[in-house]
Amino acid sequence: MRIITLIASATEIVCALGMREFLVGRSHECDYPESVQDLPVCTQPRFEITGSSREIDERVKSLARESVVKDALGVYEVFPEKLRELQPTHIVTQAQCDVCAVSLRDVEIALQKVADCEATIISLQPNNMTDFWASLCTAASHLGVTSAGVRLVAELQSRMEQIEFQTRPLPLTARPGVACIEWVDPLMAAGNWTPELIQAAGGDNLFGEAGKHSPWMTFDELRQKDPAVIVVAPCGFDLARTRQDLPLLQAQPGWNELRAVRDGRVYLADGNQYFNRPGPRLVESLEILAEMLHPGKFRFGHEGVAWERA
Repeated sequence: MRIITLIASATEIVCALGMREFLVGRSHECDYPESVQDLPVCTQPRFEITGSSREIDERVKSLARESVVKDALGVYEVFPEKLRELQPTHIVTQAQCDVCAVSLRDVEIALQKVADCEATIISLQPNNMTDFWASLCTAASHLGVTSAGVRLVAELQSRMEQIEFQTRPLPLTARPGVACIEWVDPLMAAGNWTPELIQAAGGDNLFGEAGKHSPWMTFDELRQKDPAVIVVAPCGFDLARTRQDLPLLQAQPGWNELRAVRDGRVYLADGNQYFNRPGPRLVESLEILAEMLHPGKFRFGHEGVAWERA
């Protein structure tokens, strides 16, 4: 078996299933566990990844529109020559978000150019937590390790349930209103699985719906709901890059009057490694939220590593 994973979360899933030894290639974003960084890279973005959040957003949107209107390549490119060289038996990709990672269509276009590669494509689509659990089982089944998938799901769910057991009895008055920001300029709230994680961590999610793509929002909407907690976890950004965008929020009229700002409850998180990556470390994402929302109850040691105070 020869596996190529073209999304970072899939790489983590394959490794968590005990299949690391069969990985022969990865996407440009796959960086965890550390050992996978030595694997050949099979993709690249078709846009300049440096610049301001506004510039990155405009570049990605432009490529996405071009892909639809001109039936062109998507936001990312898969290297057909690498597929030919590596001869994978399985390629794991996603159909959840065409702007966040290599899409199913990108992979299909690349494979059409490689006549002698008959890899099985495993496409994951985790729109919410139920889908996430199913994606683990889907990957395990296709890779012939169904029992390992069952064990992995049970282990991860057990860790999550231990947190939910402590937060479930909390009355609504003890659940702080939470705004989780997935992009700063333009402003976007977190959707998909994040609202469920906020609920499980003992919070009241104010923006975004479970199972639906992350919605755009305005600062006026943020100000009107006046969250008790603001979590800034931009898609694809680490902590250092996230802190660079903080002044964009601080410059908004009325920022200092927000309850979360006044109470010192604005937190920055590594969205790239945790919140935006639907892999096994969604459990750590829940732990991070639990530490932020209820510091008296939870302390997992993530502060200063995966998140920090603004």
